[in-house]
Amino acid sequence: MSSWLPLHHNEFYTRSVRHRVPRVNRTVLWLGLAVTFLFSLHSLLRHLRPEYNLTIRVFRWPTGNESFVEFTDQNAAVSIAPSPTTLSLSAPIPSATVSEYDQGTNGTRRANAAIIMLVRNSELGNALSSVKQLEERFNKRFGYPWVFLNEVPFTNEFKEKMSAAISGPVSFGLIPKEHWYQPDWIDEEKAAAGRAEMVANDVVYGGSVSYRNMCRFNSGFFYRHPLVQQYKWYWRVEPGVSFFCDTDYDPFLYMEENDKVYGFTISLYEWPQTVATLWDAVKEFVNENPHYLDPDNALAFLSDDDGGSYNMCHFWSNFEIANMELWRGEAYSKFFEHLESKGGFYYERWGDAPVHSIGAALFARKDQIHFFDDIGYQHPPFRHCPHLPSVRKAKNCSCSSVGNFDYNRDSCLNLWRQVEMS
Repeated sequence: MSSWLPLHHNEFYTRSVRHRVPRVNRTVLWLGLAVTFLFSLHSLLRHLRPEYNLTIRVFRWPTGNESFVEFTDQNAAVSIAPSPTTLSLSAPIPSATVSEYDQGTNGTRRANAAIIMLVRNSELGNALSSVKQLEERFNKRFGYPWVFLNEVPFTNEFKEKMSAAISGPVSFGLIPKEHWYQPDWIDEEKAAAGRAEMVANDVVYGGSVSYRNMCRFNSGFFYRHPLVQQYKWYWRVEPGVSFFCDTDYDPFLYMEENDKVYGFTISLYEWPQTVATLWDAVKEFVNENPHYLDPDNALAFLSDDDGGSYNMCHFWSNFEIANMELWRGEAYSKFFEHLESKGGFYYERWGDAPVHSIGAALFARKDQIHFFDDIGYQHPPFRHCPHLPSVRKAKNCSCSSVGNFDYNRDSCLNLWRQVEMS
């Protein structure tokens, strides 16, 4: 028997009709008063608070953890297809569907944020490894929601096993086709020739269309997904990554309280062959829209000759803690539209790492970009471990300075530090 059901007590009142009638009348009276009060309150809120018309309903499956969200509003229609993993968007959803701050599982204030993973069903094992590590090292203290996105519906096995590994809210979303697949206007013959050339030159993922789909999606679409639009902040996590240190504070609140918009752990050089014409497109956009540049930008991190050429440095975007309003803002939105029109995501292999890095470096102040030195992280083959032994000890890190990519000649961290201090 469910614990919330009342126990059955012996009845001590008289069972004559004369005694039972008043009891029934009092029950009806109180029920009527309660209904009247709720109806009046509902009507009052509808008139005084327009946003009250927007409702959120969370559906839970038998495992008790995973969920998907249905939004209902006269001006924002999102429908739920028969499969719980399918969401179709027919109009934008207001971003302020949750309060600016919530309360975390540790009783502290919590930001409007989510942990996001783009993952395939076949990556379940590696995804579980990443999730369990971040839950243990960070999220068990704060209970931030997880959002999993896929270009195909998630299997029941994926949802059940992932939900069992997470104590907090979990959502599974299907990516709209127009946000994932190669657009029809792309010249496939030209794109295929570009892929073949990269394969001949042994460029990693040079022949992969799905990799290009992923780069384009992460560059300009993930923050538009219906399950993501309600959030302001995100922590990007990928399958098969490792977290070596305890994060006993809230990095989202740290970013917000210190006016940061983009956080990273690893920076390195991009393959020049994959972005052969990217900087030309960037310069074209900047020349046409100089007003979008922040006066205190970090151009010096991207270019050694005051913008004449691209030095290939970028923040490795498989780890990002960032404010999605940066991507949703007018400057980056126009910037992405410009890049999209060039077709470079498919004619070459423009990655979301250089695209995000260029956007953050040009459209934000350089002091709004933060290096998370105290978060030990590895995305094979590169690893970051906190530099100071005292930090590694305090954070209970399982890594050491040996093998730290920050000391590698291919790391751009020293350049970033120079730019940051300039």
